[in-house]
Amino acid sequence: MRATEFEFRHRFWVIFLLFWAAFSAYFIDPRNAGEALARLIAHWGNLDDPTASRILHAVFLAGALLVGIAALIRTWASAYLRSEVVHDSRLRTEGVVADGPYRHMRNPLYLGNLLLAVGMGLLASQLGMLILVAGHVIFLLRLIGREEAELAASQGESYRAYVAAVPRLWPSLAPRVPAGGLEPRWRQGFFGEAFFWILFAGTLYFAITLNGRAIPYVAIGGTIVYFIVVAILKRQRTEPAG
Repeated sequence: MRATEFEFRHRFWVIFLLFWAAFSAYFIDPRNAGEALARLIAHWGNLDDPTASRILHAVFLAGALLVGIAALIRTWASAYLRSEVVHDSRLRTEGVVADGPYRHMRNPLYLGNLLLAVGMGLLASQLGMLILVAGHVIFLLRLIGREEAELAASQGESYRAYVAAVPRLWPSLAPRVPAGGLEPRWRQGFFGEAFFWILFAGTLYFAITLNGRAIPYVAIGGTIVYFIVVAILKRQRTEPAG
């Protein structure tokens, strides 16, 4: 199950379409996934009740926490892999980073994407959350399949040994390979994942206030920031050294 070159090059737009389809599902299924979960926990009680209201806030706070963890994991991974590689439309197979989070799992960036889908899915309808999470699982596995095949072809036995030692997506608490001595670049890691941190701020605001009017502005603003970041990173890649 491997993504095509077109899918890999345009992976941002595929994920964007998943989010668009998920939130458009409100036209079919109007019930919010987070509210449905809160009602289930509260035994279908009245959410205007103070106890039930606290459960509702807690559900959305848990979703925001997942988005925050996603941003943190991706920032950690970007600090080691370099943001210009993370956001490159081309598949880079010239080497394998086995430091930082890559000592615990092979695909921390995609784990971050999956956590984002679950956290943001609570803001969608029940059908929308299913579309978002299931769509992410399928598409991310396709991306991973392509990357692993290309890396195995270019890196050979060293990559196969890494695959045998380090889990694909579910992180190991203990590192599975020795540290390589690579120094993280935290500033560019946070810069490259600014989009995720903006989404975290938006979902946290919603969890506290339950005011959804800011969410579209957060999404639009975050997307604009994403394209600015990608443009800057692309310019840095094309500038001659020295």
